[in-house]
Amino acid sequence: MARLQILRYPDPRLYTVARPVAQVDERIRGLVDDMLETMYEAEGVGLAATQVDVHERVIVIDTADARGSPIVLINPELIEKSDEMMLGDEGCLSVPEIYDKVPRHAHVRVRAQERSGEVREFDAEGLLSVAVQHEMDHLLGKVFVDYLSPLKRSRIKTRMLKKTRDEARA
Repeated sequence: MARLQILRYPDPRLYTVARPVAQVDERIRGLVDDMLETMYEAEGVGLAATQVDVHERVIVIDTADARGSPIVLINPELIEKSDEMMLGDEGCLSVPEIYDKVPRHAHVRVRAQERSGEVREFDAEGLLSVAVQHEMDHLLGKVFVDYLSPLKRSRIKTRMLKKTRDEARA
């Protein structure tokens, strides 16, 4: 397994729309393993392949307190969304140290392939629902800051560019 580099906002590659995975094979399972290692090391609850510059429809999530109960979503789709919305603080491994409120559906039903390639459906609510929607946005080339006002986005972009420059100098 290998830790992958996480793209940082406003990297234009984060806006690439991911293509479907044609076949769940050893390459995809290796990607899943590397993404899980990367997510756990970065202390995140979710990671989309887009965030590690692989533009295929693959997501890993683990919202469990104890960790070690990952959910793998390959070619995910939302097949139901509740009318009820929730507003909670979101963060993102591609936008470190930034949190803001984003409206999300309180409940979603998801269909996706697992690491084995088998298709499954499940219901998600609370943090898992938010994580699924957040990571699926990445597959569509959308970052959570896109939900914020232009002024907030501009400030976050400036902050992220400065952080990247400062780290390059260090």
